[in-house]
Amino acid sequence: MPSRTAYSAGLLPVSATHAHTPTYAPITLLCLLLLLRISTTSGVLLGASVGHKPQGMAGHLPWAQGRQTRSYGHLEGETRLRRLYSATRFFLNIDTKGRVSGTRKNNHTDCLMEIRSVSTGVVVIRSVSTGLYLAMSKRGDLYGSVAYTAAECQFRERIEENGYNTYAARQWSLKGRPMFVSLGTRGKPRSGRKARRRHRSTHFLPMPPI
Repeated sequence: MPSRTAYSAGLLPVSATHAHTPTYAPITLLCLLLLLRISTTSGVLLGASVGHKPQGMAGHLPWAQGRQTRSYGHLEGETRLRRLYSATRFFLNIDTKGRVSGTRKNNHTDCLMEIRSVSTGVVVIRSVSTGLYLAMSKRGDLYGSVAYTAAECQFRERIEENGYNTYAARQWSLKGRPMFVSLGTRGKPRSGRKARRRHRSTHFLPMPPI
C-alpha cells in the first residue's frame, strides 16, 4: 500500500489518487449549454412580443432611409427667437414701415424674429424690434402687418430633405399649389405665386440669436 508521504509528494499517478472521485464536468457543461439555449430563445420571443425588430430589419425603419420631410409638430405652443437665413445668403428683415427684404448683416436688429407655433406645423413670425407680423396677401405679396390675422399671418413650416425650412401661406394657394415666403438673389422678396418648393429662394435656416 503506498505510503502517506508518496501521496503528499504527488508521486502517484492521477488515476491512482482520484480513482474513486466521480467526474461531473460533462454534466455541468451540458446543463450550462441547455440554460444558455433556453435564455437565448426566451430573449428572442420576448423581443418579438414587445414589438422589437431584429437588427436585420433596420433598413426598413424610417430613420434608416435618410432625412425625411416633416413639420415641427413637437413645437406646438412654443416660441423661438431665430434669424431666418435664406439659401440665397440673406437674413429676412421687416423694417418699421412694413417692408420685407433681405439683409447681409447678421446682427441687424430687424432680422431677429419671434417664431411661435400656433398648431401642428403652423407658425406665426413676428419681428422682435418692429413688432410687425410677417404676412402674405392673397396675391402672394409679403409685407409687415401691424394687426395679426390668421389668414395672412400663419405659415406652414416644413423641414425639407436638404435640412432647410420652407414657409408656405396656410390660407392661400395658387391652383392648389402652395405659395412660399421667398427672398431672391438680390435680397428682394419674390411673389409667392412664382416661388416653388424646389427654389433656393424659398429655403431658410432658422439660426439662433447672436
